[in-house]
Amino acid sequence: MKYGIIGYSGRMGQEIKRLFSESGHELVYKKDEDGVEVIETPELLIDFSLREVFPETIKIVKEQEVPLIIGTTGLTVSDFEMLKDLAEDLPVIQSFNFSIGINILSELVKKVNQYVDEDWDIEISETHHRFKKDKPSGTAIMLGDLIDRDLEMHSKRLGSEFGEHEVDFASTGEVLTLKHRAYSREAFSRGVLMSAEKILDLDAGLYSFKDILNK
Repeated sequence: MKYGIIGYSGRMGQEIKRLFSESGHELVYKKDEDGVEVIETPELLIDFSLREVFPETIKIVKEQEVPLIIGTTGLTVSDFEMLKDLAEDLPVIQSFNFSIGINILSELVKKVNQYVDEDWDIEISETHHRFKKDKPSGTAIMLGDLIDRDLEMHSKRLGSEFGEHEVDFASTGEVLTLKHRAYSREAFSRGVLMSAEKILDLDAGLYSFKDILNK
């Protein structure tokens, strides 16, 4: 598979390159703040850059006319409208978290939410490395959207922490905690690889990583 990375020089871009190379895939398109290097036309593009360059990503994907996998966080409502427009013609897989464990956590959160009533307190906390700019994380927002009430969210930016998410459910007599912790970026790049190996067989449309796991 010949692929391209937008945000190539970033930490996630480098991890994707490492894992994809081990799997025999060829990087033919690189883009970061230093410019663009095109070896061949890619079969798909992967974007783990910054939200600020999102409009340029949309432009590049339209020019290349190839599917897109995007894990950029901090996207706005208008950004999602642009993704939906793009997905009318091309397959697009978007997720704030490509970890299999986080998607299992999401299913557990939905299940617990069915059992607790308004007498239970629910809060979400997340910790990431010091360089992550958005607070709360896209994953924390995604988890919060699974619960049918307004929530307190707590964010920490510490050292080199890859990512930890915790959801606490508490009554006056007990506490239930659901927690996921990533120990390396491979937790996310494995999901990107899984998505890349399926996206070329998808029809045009906007997909989540959960859709890929369920296929």
